[in-house]
Amino acid sequence: MKFGIFYEHQLPRPWHEGDELKLFQDALDQVELADRLGIDHAWEVEHHFLEEYSHSSAPEVFLAACSQRTKNIRLGHGIVLMPPGYNHPARVAERIATLDLVSKGRVEFGTGESSALLELGGYRVPIEKKRDMWRESVEQCLNMMAMDPYPGFKGEFFEMPCRNVVPKPVQRPHPPVWVACSNRETIKLAARLGIGALTFAFVDPAEAKQWVDDYYRIFREECIPIGHAVNPNICMVTGFSVHPDGTEARRRGLDGFKFFGYALGHHYIFGEHKPGRTDIWKNFEAVKDAMPENAGAGGIGTPEEMRSHLRKFAGAGVDQVAFIQQGGRNRHDHICEALDLFAREVMPEFKEYEAERQAKKMAELAPYIEKAFARKKWLAALKDDEIPNVIALGRQITQNAVNDPQAQDAARRFSQVSAVPLEDPAKKTTAAE
Repeated sequence: MKFGIFYEHQLPRPWHEGDELKLFQDALDQVELADRLGIDHAWEVEHHFLEEYSHSSAPEVFLAACSQRTKNIRLGHGIVLMPPGYNHPARVAERIATLDLVSKGRVEFGTGESSALLELGGYRVPIEKKRDMWRESVEQCLNMMAMDPYPGFKGEFFEMPCRNVVPKPVQRPHPPVWVACSNRETIKLAARLGIGALTFAFVDPAEAKQWVDDYYRIFREECIPIGHAVNPNICMVTGFSVHPDGTEARRRGLDGFKFFGYALGHHYIFGEHKPGRTDIWKNFEAVKDAMPENAGAGGIGTPEEMRSHLRKFAGAGVDQVAFIQQGGRNRHDHICEALDLFAREVMPEFKEYEAERQAKKMAELAPYIEKAFARKKWLAALKDDEIPNVIALGRQITQNAVNDPQAQDAARRFSQVSAVPLEDPAKKTTAAE
């Protein structure tokens, strides 16, 4: 298996001056350490307005900073919110490609839509249409990265004319694509579209095997790729706190992991939230001792307990496990110590044959991938004589000034401001747009 570290940038109340600064700087140090230790991925969410649970609203900035402090670790958006209310598809394509360039080709492009009303309502994303918005935006964003030029699109939720979206990513036709999955049905959707499944549900290994079997069966039989390349992979999350003494591992990491689940439930399932006033940590402390443990707590314990936990996921066919190590008030030094211990005493067993396993898997899937692309309906590229000319604004102003004194005056002012010579309005041509 491969391994990742996963960040929400949680910051429980009460907040003090400098807390957010320390939070982000500690996370950068942790990613740098993970890179040195040989951890495969660093995943960073995009959330908006979800106080205490996630202060990560600009993951592209954090990941860009990580790219300059690391050499090998893959930098994963886990995820970009794709409905156009959050992010225009062209802006996403530009940011993903730029991050791929500055990281020398290390981007993983996770996508999603959110189910938190604070986000959806804040950006006026209609709940009943968010899945369709995600699908339309993801497909066109991938076309933008892969096509030269992008021929333009008029869909249900956004439209734009022909443009060449630059820069292009290092990883061609585009970086590996993922989708956030919180249930089994989204896992099946990921398989049908040929993209990786980032599963944020805490499931036990027996249930994980059912999810994995569903995914790869559907991938083989039904896949029609949404992009120009496929990414058949499943990543599952688990809690994380490793120490030679299991009691100490739980003391250090269990409350933070429980808060992760409680705060998620607050924002997504059962909570009432008054922006800037609700104290989630205070509410959590009142109920934490009565909270049951879930399957993800298996990642909290001694190296041998962690090894046993991960063997079950490996046996189920999971491709990657991502660790929720930054939760609640988990301490930076404890996180670093746990990562170091994990890398020394647990990880080598799972990394030894990973390249061979992946190569074998892709060889077995190759004929199914070929059939999947044969079923895909591609966005038609434009022939050279079909690509429209876009006439510069200043030239259009001067052309429109032929019989309009007011427009002529506007053209003269534009020429003075832009330092561009005024063309003869008599030489009139037709603007393409």
